[in-house]
Amino acid sequence: MALLPRLRQLMRRPTSASRVGARRPTKVARRGDTLHEDALRSMLSDDPNNERAFVALAEIVRRRAADSTAPDGDPLAATPDDTERQRAADLAVWALGEELAGNPRAWYPLIEVARLSVHDDHEGTLRRLTTAAERDPSGRALVEALALLRSAGLPVDALGLGVGHWRPREHDPEVARQLVLASIEAGRPLEAKQHIAALDLYPDQKAVADLKAELARDVAHAEQTITGT
Repeated sequence: MALLPRLRQLMRRPTSASRVGARRPTKVARRGDTLHEDALRSMLSDDPNNERAFVALAEIVRRRAADSTAPDGDPLAATPDDTERQRAADLAVWALGEELAGNPRAWYPLIEVARLSVHDDHEGTLRRLTTAAERDPSGRALVEALALLRSAGLPVDALGLGVGHWRPREHDPEVARQLVLASIEAGRPLEAKQHIAALDLYPDQKAVADLKAELARDVAHAEQTITGT
């Protein structure tokens, strides 16, 4: 089965809140991962946005899922190719992200699920990134979401998400960087200038002075490239 239909099945599967962060049962040998996995899940239960813990746990479930595609002692069984192993690993990380996203404080797992769906499920990706941005008052989730959309070649979507959720007084100033770069990539240098001007609302102007100067240079360079001067 193709990856996207499998992922959609996972999205439709009901998740009990009582199992968020719980280790999933498996018949595959854990190779010493059990204690490490339980410790990581405990950390993510306390802080579902612990990036290092999520990445480490994702590596465990990714490796286990890829190993589970290997023939189970059957000499006639076909050996899975790299594509099948990668698909199984991505599905496992998707399931992990959806599981942890059941925590109403979780935004980082939503970013990681969106990363897996960005090329196949445009609407679902935007929905997850929007939820992530709304769950995080600091603006870090918005920075990650905008960077993800830009990396996928979707600067206009990044602008739509950012303009609708950026709070210049409160959010991480790096949101401005992502919006300015998205504006440049979308061919909107005048809009980029407006985002730089919005940084005037940030309470600590000394902290954003260098950022504003850097972004102004980026916009000037983009304008020169457009005009050919």
